[in-house]
Amino acid sequence: MKKKKLTGIASLLLTAAFSCFTLSIWLLFARNIRTNGEIITLYIPEGSSYTQVLDSLKVHFTIEHPRVFNWIAERKHYPSLIKPGRFVIDEDISYTGLIDLLRSGEQMPVNVTFNNIRTISDLAGKIGGQLSADSAELAGFFSEPENYSEDGFTRETIMTVFIPNTYQFFWNTSAEGFYRRMLKEYNEFWNNGRKAQAAAIGLTPPEVSVLASIVDEEASKTDEKPRIAGVYLNRLRRGIPLQADPTVIFAHGDFGITRVLKAHLQIDSPYNTYKYRGLPPGPINSPSISGIDAVLNAEKHDFLYFSAKPDFSGYHNFSRTLSEHNRYAAEYHRELNRRRIFR
Repeated sequence: MKKKKLTGIASLLLTAAFSCFTLSIWLLFARNIRTNGEIITLYIPEGSSYTQVLDSLKVHFTIEHPRVFNWIAERKHYPSLIKPGRFVIDEDISYTGLIDLLRSGEQMPVNVTFNNIRTISDLAGKIGGQLSADSAELAGFFSEPENYSEDGFTRETIMTVFIPNTYQFFWNTSAEGFYRRMLKEYNEFWNNGRKAQAAAIGLTPPEVSVLASIVDEEASKTDEKPRIAGVYLNRLRRGIPLQADPTVIFAHGDFGITRVLKAHLQIDSPYNTYKYRGLPPGPINSPSISGIDAVLNAEKHDFLYFSAKPDFSGYHNFSRTLSEHNRYAAEYHRELNRRRIFR
């Protein structure tokens, strides 16, 4: 009897031990953190503490066994190995799996897209909403020319670095990290072939970008960009002022102007290409790839003028002589008046 009793106790102890072991394994590796079919994105800023990470987790998940979670985190030394970033959880995950993910720093990159950017302020506002570096940090970095002067850029030309496109970044990219990445993209874009094309038309890459920014503003139709670029190159070669309305609008900083008047042309600014010959000191927007390639592959012709067609199709009439241009311009201005577009 005594032997049978001891055997029974031993069996119960073994069963209990096995149950505890099974429970422990379940708590460690079962997918206890549930997403309910949603994609959960966790943002862990630079310098976050373990407590702050837990607070962030609690916003998205219910951790039913916080002691177990903390025990795993401590055994894996996670509180002292916190890495910033953007982490995406798109399926149910175990405590161990989540801690391993956060501890590894294997974050999901962010697609950063920008276009139609005119100023550093515009750029900072656009990028600041997509990366951990806020708009103030970005604007502050680019307001200091010493941050990029050694790379050959000035406060006026720095916008040429930012070629509109979609790029992948890690969310915790700093302002300097953003610039360095964009500089790398810029240098890859300006390969030997494009540099040779720029040299062939007598311009440097930044000068091509400045002219491209004007072409982008003038041309609403991509297929017309090479012809418009050809007009401006003809004027540059002959020493004729560009007389580009978009540069005057940029000089005023009033992008709501839809009709450039004689009063607008009086502004004394290096961006007023009616007053000053040659290219302005910097781009008037972040030039597009199509704009840059239009300048590099500009149409060869002898046009010196162009004026928007009065049918508002977005296309232009091109002229070789001033008298012909004035006739086309008068037609367009009459249509502006008819439509009561006075500003």
